[in-house]
Parts: sequence; C-alpha cells; structure tokens
Amino acid sequence: MEKLLQSSRILVILTIIVCAASACLLYASSVSIVYGVIVDTVMNIPVKADEGKRLAVKLLKVLDTLLIALTFQIIASALYRLFLTKEESKDKGLLKALDIKNFHDLKITLMQVASVILVILFLEQAVEIGATLETLYFGLAVGFVILAVTFAARQMNH
Repeated sequence: MEKLLQSSRILVILTIIVCAASACLLYASSVSIVYGVIVDTVMNIPVKADEGKRLAVKLLKVLDTLLIALTFQIIASALYRLFLTKEESKDKGLLKALDIKNFHDLKITLMQVASVILVILFLEQAVEIGATLETLYFGLAVGFVILAVTFAARQMNH
C-alpha cells in the first residue's frame, strides 16, 4: 500500500506540469491578444463611444484570461510547495505572499480568485449588452455565488 501511495506523487507532478503549461499558454495567448488589440487600436483609433466600449470589453476579456492563467500558476506553485518541497522552503515566494500554508488555504484563495473572475465576467456583460433584464439576472446570479463563496470561506476559517 505504501508503494502505491508513494507513486501517487507522480500524479501530483503531472498535475503541476499540466497547470504550469496551461498558465504559460494562457499568458502567451494574452500577450498575443494584447499585441493585436494595440495594433488594431493604433490603426483604427476609437472615435465613438460604442467603439470605446468594444475596446474596454476586449481588454476586460484579456484581464479575465490573465486571472485564469494566474489561477493555474497559483495551483501549480501551491501543489509543488505543499506536496513536493521540504518544510523550510514553504515560507517563500508566491505562497507566502498569498498566505497559503496548506491545501485549505489554497481552496480559499481559489474561491476568492473565482469571485473576482465572476465580477469581471459581469462587467463584460454589462458593458457589452448594457442595462437589460438579462444583465440584471446575471448580476443577481453572480452576487449570489459571491455571497455563497464568502459565506463558505468564512465557515472554512473557523
């Protein structure tokens, strides 16, 4: 049984590699998208409010992608530090900045990042579609999810 559990470290390493590769791909994609947006904006400078809104939505979507990439990076870094490194090196770098000391702290951090991503998705919806009943329903749904995440995170801290 112990051999089986020791070999499960390979699964953690595989998860770390997949998360790190995903983060790198999303970062590279975001850089490429921002470059395209910059070139497009310089070539066709927005002169109308709707064009400015479209630019804002594009940039919000890039921000959303960057936050998802950061989430993958946090997961990869946290899994590596929590499961594969020695105890003395756990109090350095990204995990110290995010105050992640165990798997429980990682879950709370991920819930907080997910809440921020939901807020950005709502902003995209509000700017792109405007003040419609659909936007109100979406905002209420996002609000309920954030309320549930906040409640769950507080309960997990006790």
